[in-house]
Amino acid sequence: MRRIEIDSLSDLERVADEVIDSLDGRTVVLLRGGMGAGKTTLVSRIAARLGAEDTVTSPTFALVNQYEGTECSIYHFDFYRIDRIEEVFDLGYEEYFYSGDLCLVEWPEKIEPLIPDDAMVVRITAGDGEERIFEIE
Repeated sequence: MRRIEIDSLSDLERVADEVIDSLDGRTVVLLRGGMGAGKTTLVSRIAARLGAEDTVTSPTFALVNQYEGTECSIYHFDFYRIDRIEEVFDLGYEEYFYSGDLCLVEWPEKIEPLIPDDAMVVRITAGDGEERIFEIE
């Protein structure tokens, strides 16, 4: 496990690089953290590091946003508003999760039974102000 502490959100590029460097062939990344922890902000930095030029926004109502990187597509999921796991089946999650493209998943606890065994976990703990602790498993 890698642990990264930052004092400012301007240090997120370093965290994004660590996440990308830690993928080791994995394509599903679970972002675990409370509301306002910085999950979407981290996704924006990861997408930018992978060459996406799109503006990253939370897909809270759409459930998934797609960004085009220079080497892969990036799918950004937000399952916060999922009430029934069947909604994820209707979305066709398997096509995304097993596509070989990068899938960044916010609120994965809502879909726990569907998560691939080899998924990477990034735990985000918010401190005072912009301080954050990231644990990459």
